[in-house]
Amino acid sequence: MQPRNMSMSGVVDLAAVKAAGEAKQKAEQARADAAQGRGAPAPSGLVIDVSEATFEAEVLQRSAEVPVVIDFWAEWCEPCKQLSPVLERLTQEYAGRVLLAKIDVDRNQMLMQQFGVQGIPAVFAVVAGQALPLFQGAAPEQQIRATLDQLVQVAEQRFGITGLAAPPEGGEEQPAAPQAPEDPVLAAAQEALDAGDLSGAIQAYRNKLTDEPGNVEAKVGLAMAELLSRVREMDARQVRKDAADRPDDVAAQLQVADLDMAGGHVEDAFGRLVDTVRRTAGEERDAARVRLLELFEVIGAEDPRVVSARAALARALF
Repeated sequence: MQPRNMSMSGVVDLAAVKAAGEAKQKAEQARADAAQGRGAPAPSGLVIDVSEATFEAEVLQRSAEVPVVIDFWAEWCEPCKQLSPVLERLTQEYAGRVLLAKIDVDRNQMLMQQFGVQGIPAVFAVVAGQALPLFQGAAPEQQIRATLDQLVQVAEQRFGITGLAAPPEGGEEQPAAPQAPEDPVLAAAQEALDAGDLSGAIQAYRNKLTDEPGNVEAKVGLAMAELLSRVREMDARQVRKDAADRPDDVAAQLQVADLDMAGGHVEDAFGRLVDTVRRTAGEERDAARVRLLELFEVIGAEDPRVVSARAALARALF
């Protein structure tokens, strides 16, 4: 079965903010079902081979109880041969707090296309049915470990997903990977988001960035919160009508781009803003360019769609 129409935004259209409560309820129900023997049978190990036919059951459904890391690989890919053993070893070390799904791109072209994979190795995660791009290429082990730590933390804090609570293959229980201490400012920002207090979340993220300008989580959180704040009161039908009636109205185009992004139409949002940059000059061009860069923050610099849109933006500017 092919995967559902998932967004790679990581947080917006599939509701890492809006559906946090629902995801937590699903995770709790999944754990309760598993405890009573009603859930899907656990995989034989923490590292599994996944195909288009098994993706629904072994990735999407499992992601309600454990973060699923996806390794897109191929036999002919030399960097894959360096990365895959590291991912497999770390998965065993994390002792059920993550599940590793290996997807052979030569045999599963549709999955590769669904995730927008443009080069391998490529690593994604699925948490509560939501797809998140992690990194591409044979990353150093320290970076991979830091990424997994952050993934586990986000899964637990935002969705209440704590993993399979099962020892790795071999039967010997190993200590779980240490969690970084919770940052009180970021925690306050997340609580504000969960409560629908977007202005409070925005201020909290800005406070964090004042102290740590390079904090990636704060940058992404601020970009998301600002996007949600902009679209919350929009009349979507009127906004789209205004943009269609006034194609040269930059403000109208920015609003539609925000709606597209919040609705998961990432390429549409990027393409609209790149076209607006191409057709404008001066302050209007700069407004479209800045908005596009803000939306890049929501998706993440390594996402293939951001890479492609950056190239298109450069062509439009120069």
